[in-house]
Amino acid sequence: MKDIVVDTTTLCPSARPESDDGVVFGVIGGTVTDPRVAYLKQPLPITEELIAKASPVTPAEIFRTAAPCATKGCQHFDGKDCRLAMRVVEKLPAVAEELPPCSIRRDCRWWKQEGKAACMRCPQVITDNYKPSELMREAATPKVS
Repeated sequence: MKDIVVDTTTLCPSARPESDDGVVFGVIGGTVTDPRVAYLKQPLPITEELIAKASPVTPAEIFRTAAPCATKGCQHFDGKDCRLAMRVVEKLPAVAEELPPCSIRRDCRWWKQEGKAACMRCPQVITDNYKPSELMREAATPKVS
């Protein structure tokens, strides 16, 4: 298995699985009402074979993926910061008692920007969540200027 070099890129921990240069860093477990990310020891490159394993659901229902931050190409980026990370910290309760064992932390935009507060909330973030709580919906929705 080849090593994935991610040390010079800021990664978005909420990237879509179809993003270029993406990696899977977690698998969703828990329940529909209380989902949780189980973090992988090493991120895995997103491949057609890995995506196929998600069938019949979408890959974003069962995988947490990261990819290089799109900055100006992202609706959550304000030119300096990730507003999604800010809303996650502001609106969602912490669900971890200690820092999760995350393999992308050193390159994660949320970690670099919001620190431990983002990491303590990250395990509850599911990209394709069809039954989000009201707080999750508020955190995920960009504010219209």
